[in-house]
Amino acid sequence: MSAFRIACAQYPIEPMTSLGEWQEKLAGWVAEAALGGAALLVFPEYGSMEIAASDPATMGDLHASLRTVMAAGDAMDAHHAALAATHQVHILGASRPVALDDGRIVNRARLFAPNGRSGYQDKIVMTRFEREQWGISGGDAIRVFNTALGVIGVSICYDVEFPLIARAQAEAGARLILTPSCTDSMQGYWRVRIGAQARALENQVYVAQAPTVGMASWSPAVDENYGLAGLYGPPVLDCPDDGVLALGVEGDSGWTIGAVDVQRVDGWREQGAVRPFAHWPEQLLNAPPALPPVETIDLR
Repeated sequence: MSAFRIACAQYPIEPMTSLGEWQEKLAGWVAEAALGGAALLVFPEYGSMEIAASDPATMGDLHASLRTVMAAGDAMDAHHAALAATHQVHILGASRPVALDDGRIVNRARLFAPNGRSGYQDKIVMTRFEREQWGISGGDAIRVFNTALGVIGVSICYDVEFPLIARAQAEAGARLILTPSCTDSMQGYWRVRIGAQARALENQVYVAQAPTVGMASWSPAVDENYGLAGLYGPPVLDCPDDGVLALGVEGDSGWTIGAVDVQRVDGWREQGAVRPFAHWPEQLLNAPPALPPVETIDLR
């Protein structure tokens, strides 16, 4: 399937008092997007943290809340898988902390296919908050997912601000890159959005962003959430002048639905007024193998 509809969540963080309450919320969101004709649903980074409210005794403690969410991880995955099969849609679940066997904790987003298969992408580059307060570690593999909708990459929030991650995914065949995000200011949102649009421009691909929104004063992890869901392409040929294919409304929550046709990517790359994907290697042709050391000239 080359053409399909994608639903990007502008997802409100709400205190889920039980796993069952969260399951009902997610089921309603998935049903709504499927009814709207979406074949791929994208939930945000750390949207899973609302499960921490199911333990009132620890939800105000950062590390205890991480443990609560990690403990619910298998059940959350099973629910996503069941909803993907029931509605015959692909779902990128909200990313969640996952404990590895070596003791590290990573920020993992899992993509569920309607046939029961799934795969995950761990966030590669950690923000200061994740490094210095959460103790979250970066992942060690960049992946793409070969699906019935085409090849898809996932660059989680801060990752999309680094060109080489998305570049590797595009070179591996991704025509669509999903960017779940969680930012506590509009500046943070714009950093991620500018990164997303830059990756769409330089790789001539679709990039879809799904953020958390709303205030959650009960949570030390996701207490303030700002952003707009959006679908972006390169500003060439049949794309809008600003590259914005779909965009949510600031202050709202809900789905932002846009149209994707991965066959358009070949046209953008071959027929566009510029060809940044093809011309990428040229920026390195005249570069020295290593920059010379910086000299310090003392004028004191």
